Amino acid sequence: MEMVATLGLLVIFVLVLVLPFRVKCIEHNLEVFLFACGVTALTISGFMTIPGEQTGWSLKIVTEALISPLNIATLWGIPIGIVQIVLLVGLLIYFFYHQMQRAIINLVDRFSLKWIVFLLIVVLGLVSSIISAILAAIILIEIVNALPVVRKAKIDIVVVSCFSIGLGAGLTPLGEPLTTIVVSKLSGAPYHAGFAFLFDNLAIYVIPAVIALGVIGVFLFSRSHTGGTKLVCNVEREQPRDIFIRAGKVYLFIMALVFLGDGFKPLILEYIINIPPAGLYWVNIVSAVLDNATLAAAEISPALSLTQITSALLGLLIAGGMLIPGNIPNIIAACKLGITSREWAQVGLPLGMVLMAVFFVILFVPAWLGFV
Repeated sequence: MEMVATLGLLVIFVLVLVLPFRVKCIEHNLEVFLFACGVTALTISGFMTIPGEQTGWSLKIVTEALISPLNIATLWGIPIGIVQIVLLVGLLIYFFYHQMQRAIINLVDRFSLKWIVFLLIVVLGLVSSIISAILAAIILIEIVNALPVVRKAKIDIVVVSCFSIGLGAGLTPLGEPLTTIVVSKLSGAPYHAGFAFLFDNLAIYVIPAVIALGVIGVFLFSRSHTGGTKLVCNVEREQPRDIFIRAGKVYLFIMALVFLGDGFKPLILEYIINIPPAGLYWVNIVSAVLDNATLAAAEISPALSLTQITSALLGLLIAGGMLIPGNIPNIIAACKLGITSREWAQVGLPLGMVLMAVFFVILFVPAWLGFV
């Protein structure tokens, strides 16, 4: 029975990877599809046994799925939820529509579009570790949505920026749930991780990567926005009904990720965490479709070396930008701008694979060659 259940989970994983790119109906209703896959995966996982771990449905998992969208991160010690922020910012933009449009017009008048793109990617990437990835993503999409650029350029800017925000958020426990979990798990001996632990160990990789992403973003923007068509700044004034519908979609999305993460936990605990560091780095590409906080909770432990912890975290943070379900900023941006799975993957997959390859060389090749 367990072998059948394992095969069932693998089939669901393949469906999650493939169908959003092949079936139009699923592509435009991704949150509903992922929710159905999450429910199915969690049901199947109940037929598997992991010593010391709860599998399948439980009141705890249902409660977590219901509460997580409303309490997904901590900002300055205050619990915040993605749904409340999406609602609040949407309503603020509705009521202060004209003021925001004037502010963005002034921004475009003072700076070139290329500088705006570069600064958006770099500044939001770096400050996301303090203001949280959620707030950084919402600031990003409201500015990008109003910029006088073509749709393809907006998609390029947003995808690259979400990579930057996802990486930058990994520098402090305030950034996203993954970082909070990691610091908590490593708070005891031998690491005694505190607020600066992640910054001390990841900043040397993350900060140059965020700056490089700014340059890449400008290049992609220049290629996709020719400037041939004269466009104007336009802050979209959604109706309150549309704002609440989008918040509901985000809520369903987060619930789906909770169910998927717990549903695939038996595979993670049984197979993934036993892979050697270099292999685990690449296997963490599954973070593109699974909740990276769940993967971090399963993989990270005080028994790992600092090199193992660093490589696992970087793999999770980078892969999270490849596809829409991989990270919270991706979900917010895709829901607001109507970006499809295919549109995201056309930019996210090649960029993510290049970043994974570059960091793999930096992290592992020098040690194999005996330089460290």
